[in-house]
Amino acid sequence: MAIQEGDRIPLATLTVAKPDGMQAATTDDLFAGKRTVLFAVPGAFTPTCSAKHLPGFKEKAAELKGRGIDQIACVSVNDPFVMQAWGRDQGITDEVVMLADGSGDFARALGLEADFSKFGLGARSQRYSMLIDDGVVEKLNVEAPGEFRVSSAEYMVESL
Repeated sequence: MAIQEGDRIPLATLTVAKPDGMQAATTDDLFAGKRTVLFAVPGAFTPTCSAKHLPGFKEKAAELKGRGIDQIACVSVNDPFVMQAWGRDQGITDEVVMLADGSGDFARALGLEADFSKFGLGARSQRYSMLIDDGVVEKLNVEAPGEFRVSSAEYMVESL
């Protein structure tokens, strides 16, 4: 069963891909005591993710933070080196925390995994955004397959 609003984020370890290196962090470390907007993409460097999803959150970062968001994080079932390179390619500095879910353990724990084998991508994450308050899901916006609307930065700003 997929995670629901009001549920606590499951404990998992993700890799934070920073411009200067990698760092393992648990979801407790990442989300405790913070209001976080987390969004997931099926894959770094993919068309919608690179043209709209990540750029939208970079563009709306100041507005989101002005509405009480402490951090914005992007997660994908990619290795941390790919997430680091994608962040660099997109000009991400400290606006968005780039998180690697290399084996998809976090996506599975959330119940938001997706099978993209027919596209040659294997197991990935569904596209979604969520508002996490001190480790608890306050808002959850999961896209229908092939859609990009409710997980966008614009939609999140409107819902705050």
